[in-house]
Formats: sequence, C-alpha cells, structure tokens
Amino acid sequence: MIHVLGSRVLLRPTDPERSLVFYGEQLGLPVYREFGTGEHRGVVYFLGGGFLEVAGRWETPPSPALKLWLQVADVTAAHAELLAAGVEVRRAPVQEPWGLIEMWIADPDGTEIVLVEVPADHPLRRRPGI
Repeated sequence: MIHVLGSRVLLRPTDPERSLVFYGEQLGLPVYREFGTGEHRGVVYFLGGGFLEVAGRWETPPSPALKLWLQVADVTAAHAELLAAGVEVRRAPVQEPWGLIEMWIADPDGTEIVLVEVPADHPLRRRPGI
C-alpha cells in the first residue's frame, strides 16, 4: 500500500497564458506557488482541499473525460461573479434530482468545470451515523 502525502491535478493547456488568465484572473483561484519562466512557467492554484497545476503545453486539449468538480459556498453568487468576469456559463445553476445545486462552465480548452453548492439539508452535510 502506498501512503499518499499530497496530490494535485496536472493540466497541460494548449495555450498556457490563456489558461493562466482564466484560472487566475477570471476564476480568481488563489495561487499556492509559481515556478519557472517563459514557456516553462507554471502556477499551482489552491482548490479547497486540493491543488490544480497549470503548466507546460500540450498540442491537443485534455480528454473530455477530465472534469473538475469545485464545491463553492454559494453557486448563485459564483454565477454572477463569473458572468461579470466574462466567463461563459454553459449551464446556469440548477438543483439536481440528487439535491446538489450545479452550474457548468469550461476552461479555454473546453475542460468542463462543475461548480457545486451543497444545500444545508443535503446528506453530504451530515456526518455518517448521526
């Protein structure tokens, strides 16, 4: 068995500068660390309990199988903030049959990002056995 000490999602965009603007300025993700310069520049962003590293360049966009799931406190407020920042919203906030409130956006390469609000009465907010 391995003992995992940390983890992060590595994203290799087709246009690194465009993606850094999207994640850093439009989404406003806080920076954990930056490294390198020029074409070797990378930025690691905080994602709640994890990290997203945007670095390097890839010729083709990431697989459509890759999705980012980001829990936010208030998806309606996030919707307004993202629209004001010029982010294209693919689907406005909707309460799903499973109880979560979800909104869908995508990064410049088309990687889908779901922003999720967990309502106060949702089972994810309750501790097991209580």
